[in-house]
Amino acid sequence: MSSEIYFSNNYRDMCQQQGTGAGFQFEFYCSRCSDTWRSPFEPFRAGQMAGWLTKGMNAAWSVVGGAGRGVSDAADGLAGASFGTQRDAAFTRAIDNAQGHFNRCPRCTGCVCARCWNPGQGLCLTCSPDTAAEAQAAQQRGLNDMVAQRAYDDGQQRGQSYDATTPRQLVCPHCRTETRGAAFCPGCGHRLGQTVSCGACHQDLPDGAAFCPACGARR
Repeated sequence: MSSEIYFSNNYRDMCQQQGTGAGFQFEFYCSRCSDTWRSPFEPFRAGQMAGWLTKGMNAAWSVVGGAGRGVSDAADGLAGASFGTQRDAAFTRAIDNAQGHFNRCPRCTGCVCARCWNPGQGLCLTCSPDTAAEAQAAQQRGLNDMVAQRAYDDGQQRGQSYDATTPRQLVCPHCRTETRGAAFCPGCGHRLGQTVSCGACHQDLPDGAAFCPACGARR
C-alpha cells in the first residue's frame, strides 16, 4: 500500500457548518467500483452552539428583542471564523484514516478499495486483472462464441431449404397485426398466403374459384 494517498475528486464533503448537527465528515469512494467509505463524524462544537443559541433566541424573541439577535449573530460569526481551519484539519485526519481502506495504483493513480486491489502485483484490478478470473471469463466467452457459431452453421443448413423468393406478408392488411410470415393472420384469421396457382397452366386462381379462368382446369 502506498505510504501517501491523495483524494482529488473521488470524495464528497458532508460537513455541516451550523445547526445542532454541525460537524465534519467525508465520504470517499473507490474509483473502480464506486463503493464508499465514510470517515467518523467529528462534531463542530462552535457551530452546534450557534445552532442552539439561534434556536433559543428565536423562541425567546418576543422577550429579548434585538439583543437576542445580536448574540445569535455573534455566535454565527464565531462559528464561521473557525469552521474553515477546523474543516481542513478534519479532512487531513479523514485522509489519514482512509489510507487503511484504499490503495493508490501507481500505474493509473486511481484510489481503489481492497476488493479492487491486486496485492500480489501492487496494482488495481483494472491495470492488473486477476488471472484466474480472467481465465474463467475467457472460457465462458469461448463457449458462447462456439455455441453461437454452431447455431449460425445450423441456421445456414436449414436455410438451404427455405424459399427466399416467396413473398411473405409480414403485416396483416386488414388489422395491421404482425404476422411474422404466417399463412394466416394471428389477429383476425385473414388468409395471407400466396395466391393458389392452377396445377395445369400455373396461372393465379382467384379466391374461391373452382376452375381455372385461363385453361378451365378444375382446381
